[in-house]
Amino acid sequence: MRHTYPALACLALSALSALSLSAPVAAQDAEKNWSGNINLVSQYRFRGIDQSWGQPALQGGVDYKNPNGWYAGAWASTISPRSYAGGHSELDLYGGYNGKINDDWSYTAGLYAYTYPGANVSKTACPSAALPAPCAALPGQSYNTLEANAGVSWKQWSYKLSVAGSDYFGANTRTGYDGRTRGTLYHDISAAFELPQGMNLGLHAGYTDVAARIGGNSANYWDWRASLGKNFDNGWNGSVSVVGAGNNTLYRPPLGGLSLKDGQTRSLNRTVVVLQVGKTF
Repeated sequence: MRHTYPALACLALSALSALSLSAPVAAQDAEKNWSGNINLVSQYRFRGIDQSWGQPALQGGVDYKNPNGWYAGAWASTISPRSYAGGHSELDLYGGYNGKINDDWSYTAGLYAYTYPGANVSKTACPSAALPAPCAALPGQSYNTLEANAGVSWKQWSYKLSVAGSDYFGANTRTGYDGRTRGTLYHDISAAFELPQGMNLGLHAGYTDVAARIGGNSANYWDWRASLGKNFDNGWNGSVSVVGAGNNTLYRPPLGGLSLKDGQTRSLNRTVVVLQVGKTF
């Protein structure tokens, strides 16, 4: 990639340093509470939608899991300012509780905060594909979003429901919607299967139910993903995924997929193959 992301690089290096310093202590513990990960993906897809405008993304995170079931973590990724005006990185913070009913059934509940440092709707370029000249200044509106979630798992299968406690990624009457989007729902049905030779198969279907419309159009859509991964020695792993989403009206030109930075357009929901290579610590 031609672009560099100093803030994300510092975050990743700090996380790795902290993990390295704590390694001797962790080795003495029967339960390894801390873990970290770093990944390179050919493009970043969130709920089926392209966040990096077709470019590779660097991602990484740190997680803490308490033996009693409580967990917390932070995760970051590079993103495109064409999708998030003025933004180059996403930083997520999360926490919650994982419980077990028996050997087959388990449950989870938590909070998840998506933040976009430096990004704001008001930083949309004029002119750009999303805001052609002549154009007036756009309102100040962040993309930050808070969700509460709860889910249940049975063997390899799981279902999780996420509910937006704030407007959904800046969508409200100030940004062209016919109402607020607090209360937007995301339904996640997933399955994970262990295969021979350290391989694993992942299947996912999701549905976003947005609590408002834009320009008379529904913002609801399905997304899907099928992935085949493999674990290697020393924490290395890789995967290949097929990812896509619906709602062409909202996510493809001429009405959707419009850059907030320049004159580019892109089909943000088209089905693509995503490659990933990473390492866990």
